[in-house]
Amino acid sequence: MGVIKAFGAAVLAGALGTVAAWAETPTLRAAVLKFGTVNWELDTIQHYGLDAEQGFTLDVQGVASGSAGEIAFQGGETDVIVSDWLWVARQRAAGRDYVFIPYSKAVGGVLVPEGSDAMTLADLAGGKIGIAGGPLDKSWLILQAYARSELGMDLSGETEQVYGAPPLIYKTATGGDLDGAINYWHFMAKMEAAGMRKLIDISDAATALGLDPDTPLLGYVVKGEMLRDSPEVVRGLAAASRAAKDLLGTDDSAWDRLRDRMNADNDAEFAALVQGFRAGIPAEGPVDEAAATRMLSLMAELGGDELVGEATELPEGTFLQPGS
Repeated sequence: MGVIKAFGAAVLAGALGTVAAWAETPTLRAAVLKFGTVNWELDTIQHYGLDAEQGFTLDVQGVASGSAGEIAFQGGETDVIVSDWLWVARQRAAGRDYVFIPYSKAVGGVLVPEGSDAMTLADLAGGKIGIAGGPLDKSWLILQAYARSELGMDLSGETEQVYGAPPLIYKTATGGDLDGAINYWHFMAKMEAAGMRKLIDISDAATALGLDPDTPLLGYVVKGEMLRDSPEVVRGLAAASRAAKDLLGTDDSAWDRLRDRMNADNDAEFAALVQGFRAGIPAEGPVDEAAATRMLSLMAELGGDELVGEATELPEGTFLQPGS
């Protein structure tokens, strides 16, 4: 009887220990655009338990806009958002301790209708260009610098610009109402699948300007306080993200289960979206801060305070680096 009691006590103690371990597993709240492509990676992390492997639970919250996510993040209602590192640099320069974890290097490009005679940006002179993201869109700024440097062209002055949300630019462009269009990479993939032709990649324009197209632009943003207090959670997020990328980069079946939430209208769109995501996976390892500094300098020159605020040089600690 004593043995049975002792065994029962041991089982109970083990069960209580397990419950305590579960209770102590930290939850990481991520606020991201409801229909953003980052959901494909976050879904993968949750489905395959990549968060649990790293000792945390991922809770994904959908928001209607990037600004809504920023407000939730700044107000402490969420732990992580997705933004570009230029925004993080701007916030750090203003005294806010935010840290960037690379997610994607994918950028857009300029597309023209299938029957267009345009071969270079110069051929769009006098035409109408649709731009997703507004006048301070990074791709648009890089293209203006490229046109001025390589073609001697005032791209803004010699074309008419139409600004709109990515879906609107997609519909307008595929409807034949634009001479050229600049859109986010996943809409660009759908536009190419619909028959539009790529005139120039932003990465090619960036390279011509001496920038490194491998510098990841988008990433997860966390607060420095979390990095100091719970470094295992922050680095766990980075590790889970990398594991998801490794899976999505090689395993077609991992994409098959995501297809319903990718809004691909046909096989061509689906294939283009998969290819585009894979092309945007950044290399593993530290971010080249010298390359990032060159990009920040150009963005400060082109976009001014309205884009980068007080960040005239790369603030220390902007990127999560090995050992930082």
